[in-house]
Amino acid sequence: METLLIVGCGDIARRALPLLKARYSLCALVRSPDPALAAVEQIEGDLDAPDSLAPLAGRARLVAHLAPPPHTGTRDPRTRNLLAALSSRAKSGVMLPRRFLYLSTSGVYGDCAGERVDEARTACPQSDRARRRFDAERAVSGWGEGNGVETVILRVPGIYAQDRLPLEHLVRGVPVLRAEDDVYTNHIHADDLAAIVAAALRSPRASGTYNASDDSVMRMGDWLDLVADHARLVRPRRVARAEAARSVPAELLLFMSESRRLSNERMKADLGVRLRYPTVADGLASIGVAA
Repeated sequence: METLLIVGCGDIARRALPLLKARYSLCALVRSPDPALAAVEQIEGDLDAPDSLAPLAGRARLVAHLAPPPHTGTRDPRTRNLLAALSSRAKSGVMLPRRFLYLSTSGVYGDCAGERVDEARTACPQSDRARRRFDAERAVSGWGEGNGVETVILRVPGIYAQDRLPLEHLVRGVPVLRAEDDVYTNHIHADDLAAIVAAALRSPRASGTYNASDDSVMRMGDWLDLVADHARLVRPRRVARAEAARSVPAELLLFMSESRRLSNERMKADLGVRLRYPTVADGLASIGVAA
């Protein structure tokens, strides 16, 4: 049984654990012991403290890097620290991982003016948040090519689940763009993303970059209308882009500035993924917020 190292034991990792336990011997990098991960071997360390990562060298044949980058800047030193630790003793015969998976964001594509986007699209990150993720992607790909390690990058859009819905925006009455100004947005249910991570680790065909998105083709305003209807809240009012620039929080306004429709065909073909929730309507109907 191969050993899988999980770096970043947040929501998606915990959802994936039942799918991973039967297949791998699991260990996880943690900042401090976590009782919720009692069934997983825990290795204490911090991605922001390179010296603490030395025990990771040669520890696992598979790595799932699900940890986020720092909150500022355009680079991701955490990913670079992890890669350096994994290869620090390679010259002395310590084995490198066989496969390295990185959870990125579809934001690296930038604004695509509503076009259909597959993995051949050149990345053009337009925010520091996306630039940090793209920096990590390049580090992972370059490290994999230089060391003969299989790399898999999942570009993830908006993740939703029962506890990951934009209800606060709806309650506060934050407006959305009118139809003629609105952007296409993309989504994936958290449980489906956990299953995609598991599939990307085990599939013999997994290689390179994948859009980890569902089948929905939806504009942002329609998505928020759907959430409002299911949560029995008032639908957000629609405004012109000029008004949105004055009244919408900066983070949400950033998402209103990028429009794309992700293709998930390569993910399905290579990873054998069968989505449990193919559309956001399917996902919302499953989480108990429908009328």
